[in-house]
Amino acid sequence: MAYFNTAASNELASRADSFTNPVLWEDLADLDVFRVDDAWYYSASTMHYSPGAPILRSYDLINWEYIGHSVPVLDWSSKYNLTGGERAYVKGIWASTMRYRASNKKWYWLGCIEFGKTYIYTAPSVTGPWSLASTLNTCFYDAGLLIDDDDTMYVAYGNTQLSVAQLSPDGLSIVKTQQVYSSPSSIGTLEGSRMYKYNGQYYILTTKPATSEYVLKASSPFGTYTIKVLANSLSPPVSGGGNPHQGGIANTPNGDWYYMAFEDAYPGGRIPVLAPITWGSDGLPVLTTSGGGWGVTYPMPMPAHPLPSLLGTDSFSGSALSPQWEWNHNPDTTKFTVSNGLTLKTATVTNDLYSARNTLTHRIHGPISTATIVIDTTNMADGDRAGLSLFRDQSAWIGVLNDGSVFKVGMVNNITMNLSWETTNTGTTVATAGVPKGAISLRCTVNINPGSGRTGTFSYSTDGANFKTLGTAFTLTTDWHYFLGYRWGIFNYATKALGGSVAVSSFTQNVS
Repeated sequence: MAYFNTAASNELASRADSFTNPVLWEDLADLDVFRVDDAWYYSASTMHYSPGAPILRSYDLINWEYIGHSVPVLDWSSKYNLTGGERAYVKGIWASTMRYRASNKKWYWLGCIEFGKTYIYTAPSVTGPWSLASTLNTCFYDAGLLIDDDDTMYVAYGNTQLSVAQLSPDGLSIVKTQQVYSSPSSIGTLEGSRMYKYNGQYYILTTKPATSEYVLKASSPFGTYTIKVLANSLSPPVSGGGNPHQGGIANTPNGDWYYMAFEDAYPGGRIPVLAPITWGSDGLPVLTTSGGGWGVTYPMPMPAHPLPSLLGTDSFSGSALSPQWEWNHNPDTTKFTVSNGLTLKTATVTNDLYSARNTLTHRIHGPISTATIVIDTTNMADGDRAGLSLFRDQSAWIGVLNDGSVFKVGMVNNITMNLSWETTNTGTTVATAGVPKGAISLRCTVNINPGSGRTGTFSYSTDGANFKTLGTAFTLTTDWHYFLGYRWGIFNYATKALGGSVAVSSFTQNVS
C-alpha cells in the first residue's frame, strides 16, 4: 500500500501536556467517534467521493491516522459512476454511524442514502474487507448506532421528529421503530443523532444546525426523553469559523469523557474540535468551556501517542492507494494503476472537469497548505489535460495541455457548478507557457483559514527546484451548499480521444 513516508508526530499534538484545536485540520464532517479497548475510531461523511466513509484511528484522541473505508464502492446507483451524463454531487454518504460489536467480532457501518434506503456494511476487521450485508427500506436519516449492554442494537435517527429503531439479533433487519421525541418550535430543527448508554441511562445527542448541540436522556431506549443543551452557540476555537456542533462523545479507559464536534470552517470544510465533558448531578453532560467559549487548548486526554504524519510525500509505493485518497465518484478501475507510482489513463472525453472520471482527491490540510505533484507527460495524447486542481463547486487548476503535440502549462479558473450541481462554466484559461514534454512539477499554495477572500496560487517547475507563478490568485468560495470543503484533485482527461496517460511519481503536502 502507498503511504506517507514522513514519520513525524502529528504537528497538532506538539506537547505532551496539552493539545490545540482543531484536533485535525482536515474536512471530516458528521463525525462518529468511539473507543474499542485502547483505540478510538472515527467515521465521517464523504458524499460523492469513493471509496466512502473513511476510518481513522487514534490512541490518544488527538493524533489520527487513516486506516480504511467502510464503503468500498458507491454502487447504489449508476449516477455514482459519473457516466452517461449522470452525476451524484452532494448525494451519497451523509451523516452515518459505525461501531464494533464484541459478541460476534464484527464491525458495522450503516447510513441512509438519498433519503431512501439504509445500507448496512460489515467487516471482520476494521481495515476490512467491508461488504454490503443488508439493505433496509427505512431511511435511518442521520443515524447513531448503540450496542447495549445486553448486545441489543438500537439506532437513533430522524429530523426534528426523532425515532429509535431496535434491530434484529444479527443487526441486519428491523424489529421495531418508534418516535421518541418531537422538537418544540422553541428549539426547531434537530438532526445528527448519536446514541449512548451511561450509568444505566440512555442518551441521544442531537444537533440544531449549525449552532448548537442538545442531549436527550431517558431510562429506556424508547423514552420518555428529557432535553438539555450541551453547547449553545459557543464561540469557536478557530477564529472566523462557525459554532461547534454535531459529532459525538467518547470516554477514555480511566473514565474521562470528551465531546468531539466539528466547526464549519469554509472554504476548507468542517473540522473536528475536542473538549472535555463532566457529568452533572442531573445525569447530563456538561461541556468544559474556556472564557465562555470552546477552548483553543485543553489538557491531553491521554499520554500523547504520535503516529506517522499526515503530511509529507506519497510516492505511491506498493500496489494500492493510501486511504487518504478518494476518487471523485467511482473510478474506472481499468484506467489507473498503482505500482511504485500512479499512472492515470484518460477515462473520459470531455471539456468539463466535473464530468471527467478518475479525478483523484485528497483533503487539504490547514491552515495554509502547499501541494506539489510531479508528473511525466510523455504519453499524453493530443487534446489531453492533466494537472492539479483546487476542487469544489468553484474550481481552478494548473496543468499541462497537449494541443497538436504542442505542450503548454496552463492555469484555468472559473470552473463552476450551480446549486443543482450542473456545470455552468468549464473554465477560462488565464495564462499559459510553453514547456517541454516529460517531467514537470505542478504546485498550489492555498489558504483555507475560515473566512471570505481566501486564495490559492499556482506555480510550476521544469527542473523540480525553481518554480514560476502562473496566472492569477484564485479566490475560493465559502458557500456551504456543497457541504464538503476544497480538496486537492489530480486529474487527466481527454478532449479528443482516449488513449493518453500521465505518470504521477509523487504528491507532497506541507503546511505553514
